[in-house]
Amino acid sequence: MNGQQPMILALDQGTTSSRAIVFDNRATVIAQAQQEFPQLYPGDGMVEHRPEDLWEVTYRVARMAVREAIDRGGRIAALGLTNQRETTLIWDRDTGEAIHNAIVWQDRRTAGLCRDMKAAGQEPEITKRTGLLLDPYFSASKIKWILDNVDGARERAKKGKLAFGTVDSYLIWKLTGGRVHATDATNASRTSLFNIHSQQWDEELLLMFAIPKSLLPEVRDCAADYGVTARGLFDEAIPISGVAGDQQAAAFGQCCFAPGDIKSTYGTGCFMLLNTGADAVTSQNRLLTTVGYRLKGQVSYALEGSIFVAGAAVQWLRDQMKFIKTAPDSEGVARSLGDNAGVYLVPAFTGLGAPHWQPEVRGALFGMTRATGQAEIVRAALESVCYQTADLLAAMQQDGVAPGRLKVDGGMVGNDWVLQYLSDILGLEVSRPRVMETTALGAAFLAGIKAGIFGGPEEIGKVWQQEQQFSPAMAELERVRLLSGWQRAVNAAKVFSE
Repeated sequence: MNGQQPMILALDQGTTSSRAIVFDNRATVIAQAQQEFPQLYPGDGMVEHRPEDLWEVTYRVARMAVREAIDRGGRIAALGLTNQRETTLIWDRDTGEAIHNAIVWQDRRTAGLCRDMKAAGQEPEITKRTGLLLDPYFSASKIKWILDNVDGARERAKKGKLAFGTVDSYLIWKLTGGRVHATDATNASRTSLFNIHSQQWDEELLLMFAIPKSLLPEVRDCAADYGVTARGLFDEAIPISGVAGDQQAAAFGQCCFAPGDIKSTYGTGCFMLLNTGADAVTSQNRLLTTVGYRLKGQVSYALEGSIFVAGAAVQWLRDQMKFIKTAPDSEGVARSLGDNAGVYLVPAFTGLGAPHWQPEVRGALFGMTRATGQAEIVRAALESVCYQTADLLAAMQQDGVAPGRLKVDGGMVGNDWVLQYLSDILGLEVSRPRVMETTALGAAFLAGIKAGIFGGPEEIGKVWQQEQQFSPAMAELERVRLLSGWQRAVNAAKVFSE
């Protein structure tokens, strides 16, 4: 390998782990490292991360991947960053120390605040400006909670002593030694404070949530100059040149560049994005309008459906229930059964996301009999991911979308059983890419564009390759029967949680 071959370090800071992947200029994986970190659950519906875990684990895997790539003759020419979105941190500008644990996107502690704001009639204006619904999922209510609940925080914020960021901003601050406080347009669009039409922080929204503007980072393009890594972090300073929230990065890595292109990522949650081009389409079915990517000041918008629990259901089976030893074990368990035996799991552990948006609903199991065992519950958990995806697709179809195939990625898509069941339940072709970690790949593409390693979307589109396609094989009557059972289970969970 030529010692001067430029490579790109992609950092993917996710909800349950951080990974670092080094790609060469042909989008081939050269080196990678991954490490999980603890999840904190301080109360009902609350989810937090220790800020030091986010930084230390991300930096550790970055060092490991860079060292391996250099040993193989590479040179790190650029760094791309992608992150769990909406997760909220506030830190001291002088010390860099966070004033509270990171409040994770799944956290529902601000549901009461959001209900009050809805009752006051504020949601339509928020949706008009941001494309988002008024929900605890997004960053603004989390920022307000920290300012209102940490002693002295609001006063320090008003004096300009504190900085807010989603995880990308926090890591950029750490990577640059506190020299850069910035975010990209995709992450900004998930805060409920950013006007997706004017592409600016919105003064009216800041007033609604009582948030000082001095907290906010500068918003830049997805492929842009975000500074260089501080001296001593790596052997050489690395330019940070690409940033996008994880779902937008995955769509970019899946080459969803044309209006109508659609992908679904299966990580902790499940997120379906549909490219709508230059048009910020307003959903009539409680989907979100968001920034897909922004290059050279030009915005490509997307419709998004968000499910809070997908891979997290498998993690629950493994860690809390002890039904499986490893996540891949779930595939063999599901294959061992001929059907779901009427058992449905509604995994609303942190509420129901799109298209329901009901944060108060909690998880429930339905249809159990004396014969129900661990295997049925494991299979029901996997099936629930497919059923929730069907809910999202139905909402998009009602908004006038008729995709011919669904591109999928994320940790769960290595499970062939899940992808075949997904194709059956959707009645749609499902396409798995050669590089399944497309979130990291999207960040690498963006960084590579700014660094001159890759051309624009048209050139990148030639790099994407399909690994396997799954086609529907289930009878239509059976599909309808299973989906009807799912809808009954969801409705029952809603009633039970009232």
